[in-house]
Amino acid sequence: MSKNIDAKDLSIYYGSFRAVEGVNISIRKQTVTALIGPSGCGKSTFLRSINRMHEVIPGAHVEGRLELDGQDLYGPGVDPVGVRRQIGMVFQRPNPFPTMSIYDNVIAGMRLNNKKSKKADLDDTVERSLRGANLWNEVKDRLDKPGSSLSGGQQQRLCIARAIAVQPDVLLMDEPCSALDPISTLAIEDLINELKTDYTIVIVTHNMQQAARVSDFTGFFNIEGTGKPGKLVEMDETKTIFSQPKQKATEDYVSGRFG
Repeated sequence: MSKNIDAKDLSIYYGSFRAVEGVNISIRKQTVTALIGPSGCGKSTFLRSINRMHEVIPGAHVEGRLELDGQDLYGPGVDPVGVRRQIGMVFQRPNPFPTMSIYDNVIAGMRLNNKKSKKADLDDTVERSLRGANLWNEVKDRLDKPGSSLSGGQQQRLCIARAIAVQPDVLLMDEPCSALDPISTLAIEDLINELKTDYTIVIVTHNMQQAARVSDFTGFFNIEGTGKPGKLVEMDETKTIFSQPKQKATEDYVSGRFG
């Protein structure tokens, strides 16, 4: 089941450096939200804070609230590993485990969660996840081959299959197409459109056309200068952001005047 995400006055720190300041955003379930903005403006940092991935950097912490259907993800006693189980992530470069087979890549997350499953159940999960990632028909006859034997676009879809195998509520994607060719990019974009019926999806992209194509809502992050924190300038329906943004900085960015 997909879920709503709400950030309330969320600031994100690396040690004493405030990388992102005062984000207020509501991300609705079963939608695709794109985060756009120039490099270094905090959009990937914000994305990683949603599933507490930024905390793997020593000294990283947040102030404010980040909620998944009303539950504070940073509340006392909340297990970050449990959060990452609910909120999957797909990274910029496809990163299948190179020594593992396609089959074992898909169920790697389940194995990490120490789930004891029957072979038939694992088989079902592998097929469901690969079908969900539009990869099943391409790999069903070579599930025992290494994940690294696939093309770049197939590897990225394998990573998406791995992320959805544990049945998360939210799927985060950090520039999932930046290392891919146009045909593979189109396949991932089509897939994102299909996946939003089951997941809340948040995607960081530098590609304006991609944001316009795949997302229902767009948030524009910006930064005033080096050493200053990134801020969410504006968030609205994607068509509004690209046609009638309320802030001049948004208009300048989406029209290509800077960034």
